[in-house]
Amino acid sequence: MMARTLRRAAALLLLLPSWAAAGPFELGVAPSRFELAAKAGTRVGQSLTLQNVSDQSTDIAVRTLDWDMTPTGGITYREELAPGSCRPWVALERRRLTLGARARGSYRFQVDVPPDAPRGECRFMIALEGAEPATTSRLGSGGAAVNLPVSGRIAIAVYIAVNGAQPRLEVQNLSTQSVNGRRLPTVTVTNTGDAHGRLDGALDATDARGQKFELVPDASPLLAGQTRTLAFTARTNVPNQKLEEPAFPIKASGRLDWENGSFKLEAEFQ
Repeated sequence: MMARTLRRAAALLLLLPSWAAAGPFELGVAPSRFELAAKAGTRVGQSLTLQNVSDQSTDIAVRTLDWDMTPTGGITYREELAPGSCRPWVALERRRLTLGARARGSYRFQVDVPPDAPRGECRFMIALEGAEPATTSRLGSGGAAVNLPVSGRIAIAVYIAVNGAQPRLEVQNLSTQSVNGRRLPTVTVTNTGDAHGRLDGALDATDARGQKFELVPDASPLLAGQTRTLAFTARTNVPNQKLEEPAFPIKASGRLDWENGSFKLEAEFQ
């Protein structure tokens, strides 16, 4: 998939909206992720747009981080280089910058893919953090106020498909599981490819009361070699319709899309 393009996400992460805010420093960043392609021996350069929405100037520290995603969707960050990390390929415009009150600016980075780079996915985060931790007052023992340092971070995911790397998604099963204490329809998917992938689309559904709605899968990434169980979210497609909590069993059918294809699915979630 050599023509992969830069996309905007609508979810935090990785998974952050295209304009994301994080405290204590009030910073907007766009886009929320980069999905790019490159060949060995080439250079890729991109820019972030930054917006300080605070009435005070903001000092920002910038660095790269390695990261991984757990099967349950949690993100873990690594400051040290992970095995096979491509962070040494990355050049940042600068490590610290200051944005004036309500100011807007851009920040550039580039990735030099080595001539001997193998096929695969280069994946890292660009972390924008409060250069000087702010303080927050909290009551300590005896009612005394204690100032504690706090810091904020916005992490922008960068994916580069090197030498044609691409995902290969396979649906394993559809089931009903408890997710964060809620009973939800789910789909288990395996990525046997060498780049991350995502599910898109929706299933047409009808619950035990005859209520009609759509089931939308979790659109967070499935990393290469990963198997994850993704929850569906119920969504009405009728303007001004109030959607009641779906009652099981739920019958659903339709297609879910991914980067290189789609799945035709039909199920009854008990």
